[in-house]
Amino acid sequence: GTAFVGGLLAAGIVLGLSRAGAGPIRLVLAGSALTLALSGLSQLLLILREQQTSGLYAWGNGSLGQIGMETIDRMAPVALIGLVGLVLLGKRLDILALGDDGAAVVGVSPRLTRGVAVVLAVLLAAVAVTVAGPVGFVGLCAPAVVRLAGNWAPVLLRHRVLIPAASVAGMIVVLGADILLRALFGAQAGTAVPTGIVTSLFGALLLVVLAHRSRDAGSADPTTAFARLRSRRAYVVTLVVAGTALAGAVVAAVLLGDTRLLLGDVGYWITGRSGDLVSFVLDTRVPRVAAALLAGAALAVAGAVVQAVSRNPLAEPGILGVVGGAGVGAVTVLTVVPLAGFWFIGGAALAGAAAAAALVFGLAARRGLEQNRLVLIGIGVSAGTGALVSLLIVLTDPHNGTKALTWLSGSTYGRTLPEVVPVLAALVVALPLLAVLRRELDLIGLDADTPRLLGIRPGTTRLGLLTVAVVLTATSVAAVGVIGFVGLVAPHAARALVGQRHARVLPVSALLGALLVVVADTIGRTVIAPGQIPVGIVTAVIGAPYFGWLLWRSKGES
Repeated sequence: GTAFVGGLLAAGIVLGLSRAGAGPIRLVLAGSALTLALSGLSQLLLILREQQTSGLYAWGNGSLGQIGMETIDRMAPVALIGLVGLVLLGKRLDILALGDDGAAVVGVSPRLTRGVAVVLAVLLAAVAVTVAGPVGFVGLCAPAVVRLAGNWAPVLLRHRVLIPAASVAGMIVVLGADILLRALFGAQAGTAVPTGIVTSLFGALLLVVLAHRSRDAGSADPTTAFARLRSRRAYVVTLVVAGTALAGAVVAAVLLGDTRLLLGDVGYWITGRSGDLVSFVLDTRVPRVAAALLAGAALAVAGAVVQAVSRNPLAEPGILGVVGGAGVGAVTVLTVVPLAGFWFIGGAALAGAAAAAALVFGLAARRGLEQNRLVLIGIGVSAGTGALVSLLIVLTDPHNGTKALTWLSGSTYGRTLPEVVPVLAALVVALPLLAVLRRELDLIGLDADTPRLLGIRPGTTRLGLLTVAVVLTATSVAAVGVIGFVGLVAPHAARALVGQRHARVLPVSALLGALLVVVADTIGRTVIAPGQIPVGIVTAVIGAPYFGWLLWRSKGES
């Protein structure tokens, strides 16, 4: 019952934020953002309640090893009701393919049909989660395989046949994944590893293949959502206010925590006259504040670049698969070499990010890195890397698994000043370079034709700009782990305040991104002190409502 209500709420939010006819990108981004926020809350419970939630991480990836026949006996009739209901609704679903107007002409209510179909689909998803946890991507793989087979047998494309055929295909996918697990890892380890990891890998691969073969459908959302022109005075005022707010947030971050200090203590520390306690506190706290500030600025600038290049104002650096690739590299080191130092972990994260970026760019290069293909391939690669990270965590011992989970949630804990130098270096190189390329950024975000008419090569320019975004994202992830929503929220807020010109957007984005992460880190260190909440979870909780507001605001725009 809880799973069903939760699923209905999530589906209602995502479908409510997406407008009809907007294409798949908007729906995928809305669902991905909500998933990120809810996953952040789940990870918070797993980290703070390690003993009480033992085994739930594996279950949360879809595990067949915890099933009892009593649960299956109770859920089978409910699943049958959902399946039969969708089969009976099949003819109406076929008619919806005619479009809303065509369906209404023949007496089918599009809204009612969609509503009933979503409720029944959520009911089936709730049954699956109750029985085996959230087994990922089966809902994508099974229907897609049946639809591909429909090219040779068109009858499979009718929903009254498609739905039962997809259920059979889903059985084959899950059983095949379970058999493959036991064949690779043996009976005992195969039972411990969630089946959902294999289905997620398979689904991610399928998503990448489908995106690679698809044709670009144009812009998923208007890039002019916040394109109001702003005066130079408004820009200067925004710059001063944001800079002042950031300075205040940095001071508060240095003074607040499990041990509260005064400005005089900081002054004595700077001059080398502080006591042992104050020195110890500031020696550990100041590098954390510096890491939060620099990582926030880097992620925000990378987000502004990604949104311009993809011409999608709802995109963020995580969609490029860079964050997931960095996660695979870092977690591999964390779990295989528990005593590895920061530079080893950071190097592995950078290598993983570079490999993921090369994969996404290489696959999306067809037809010049078109935006929707880039987004979908990036999401597929992110999902695949997420499954690999889950596999590494499940196979390791509990202590290393918790450490990896904390890193994946984004944490400034234990950082030292030398460890944030790569982020500072990336910003020092990237900001002047992007300032030189500000005209290209402005033009590449308009449409596909204008840059060509003005002598800009879109494919080469996009690749160069995305490379800058990758370096900024990878260095920040290596320094503080995975922090979500900063690359989405900060550039959007900057555009709302100063307009679309990137000469103004980039510096304001950097200030706002740094402000967001510094504030989130301060909240995470103080709200349950001496316990701590990873900064990535706080930004997810803050960023998800803002993202929802952005989607809602742009629903009616054409």
